[in-house]
Amino acid sequence: MSYTLDQADIVIDLAKQTLHLPKHNKFYVISSGKNGIGEQENSGKTPRGWHQVAQKIGGDAPKNAVFIARQPTGEVYDQQLAQQFPQRDWILSRILWLDGLEEGFNHGEGHDTFKRYIYIHGTPDTEPMGIPMSHGCIRMKNDEILELFELVSEQAVVYISEQALENNA
Repeated sequence: MSYTLDQADIVIDLAKQTLHLPKHNKFYVISSGKNGIGEQENSGKTPRGWHQVAQKIGGDAPKNAVFIARQPTGEVYDQQLAQQFPQRDWILSRILWLDGLEEGFNHGEGHDTFKRYIYIHGTPDTEPMGIPMSHGCIRMKNDEILELFELVSEQAVVYISEQALENNA
């Protein structure tokens, strides 16, 4: 199945480090993979192309809830926890788990977005936005991922573009 940009519920512009919800006219600054852009598993890169939200996780969790392997740990992120676990890749508040829709590109053996555990998720609000810093996921501020989580449904269509998009301010 092929899509056009006007069918996307979520448009992520990696060049501008933004996430756009066209139907709601909302823009957010995000942080993508610090290793760059690509679909290869174990690369730490952010995949491109057409995806869908396969699962929404954490709907009942408090803001700043900590997730490990998509499960809430019962912890709520704060500075003390950050100092206790300085090496953790913090996944906070909500998770939108993405699944690639393009067989042989972002879906299938060796480059499968879903099997790579690529999410849109919250991150500590102290983390910089607007520059690539993640391990391949799309990071957002916690208030913003909470809002996004409520505005989109499972199976929402997501387009991740490597090139800057004209209509994505």
